[in-house]
Amino acid sequence: MDQEILGDRRKALEESFFTKENEKLRQALKEKAALKKKEHALSEVSGIHDEGVLAHLVALDIGSDTLTALTMVPLVQVAWADGDVDEKERTAILGAAEQVGVHKDSPSADLLEEWLKFKPDREILEAWKEYVTALSATLSTEEANKLRSSLLTLSRAVAEASGGVLGFGHKISRAEKAVLDELEG
Repeated sequence: MDQEILGDRRKALEESFFTKENEKLRQALKEKAALKKKEHALSEVSGIHDEGVLAHLVALDIGSDTLTALTMVPLVQVAWADGDVDEKERTAILGAAEQVGVHKDSPSADLLEEWLKFKPDREILEAWKEYVTALSATLSTEEANKLRSSLLTLSRAVAEASGGVLGFGHKISRAEKAVLDELEG
């Protein structure tokens, strides 16, 4: 009888263990499917098919609804180069954001506002570089050059927005110039 009770307990413990393990596996599969769904939606919107880039963007919580904000990363980086974002830089960035389709009260606008309040991690710039590289692969050389030129022009405008004293002097600080040089490189 003791053998029978021990056997029943062993069986109950095994069933409990496997039930918990099965639930963990189901949950992991569910999470993986959700990530793949986000990657697919991002791919559809961006035209990017590089799974590594898509996974990195999703890991940074860049979804199809916030993808447009990613185009503003170089401008945000230039604005933060001096350690803070002043009102003129903020105005320049928000104006540029409207030009590229970041609409007020959208998830992209919310994310951009957050980046203007709190300096984004360096990893966001790296994700932007991956994004632009992958996006450029889907564009003609002429289109890629136009995109690059446009983003550099907008970034320079942000750098020049608050520089100089009474309109004189260097409009672009050394820190901002360093960020612009990195973007050009």
